[in-house]
Amino acid sequence: MADLRVRSVLVTGANRGIGLGFVRQFLQMPKPPERVFAACRDPKGQRAQAFLPLLKKAAQGSPGSVLSCSKAAIVNISSAAGSITSPFGWDKLQVVSYRCSKAALNMLTKCQSLGYREHGILCIALHPGWVQTEMGSSSGDTPPVTVDASVQGMLKVLSSLSKKDSSTFLNWKGNVVPW
Repeated sequence: MADLRVRSVLVTGANRGIGLGFVRQFLQMPKPPERVFAACRDPKGQRAQAFLPLLKKAAQGSPGSVLSCSKAAIVNISSAAGSITSPFGWDKLQVVSYRCSKAALNMLTKCQSLGYREHGILCIALHPGWVQTEMGSSSGDTPPVTVDASVQGMLKVLSSLSKKDSSTFLNWKGNVVPW
């Protein structure tokens, strides 16, 4: 894996599946982050927004002017199922509400990239692949990608991102996913 230097990271959905996979991979890095905030959904309300001022401060305090994940980034785990151009897996599972929520997340990513660019924050959407999680297996078929392989692939992608990648939708192998 390329060298991904992360000082602090907030992982939402860290209680299972891909989120838990990210927490484990971050903690197993040769030089792990100083802080890993592992969070899960709170039915009482959203809390991730409280981290935005800290993210802006991290971007301002990081050396260099180049956008990167080592400086400050918002990485939204999306799905190719939310692609309007090429709706991944329609033949297996339609799940319209899930697809709509991921299409909305993709728009949020685009808006975040426009709104936070001036603060030095890189924003992207990542498709983890069809992963062997509880949700990924809900169609009755076994997905081809393990959680570890997906997360390792996404970390490799994250380590190579730069300003040109902000506002993009990539998969776990680094390929562009059409919006």
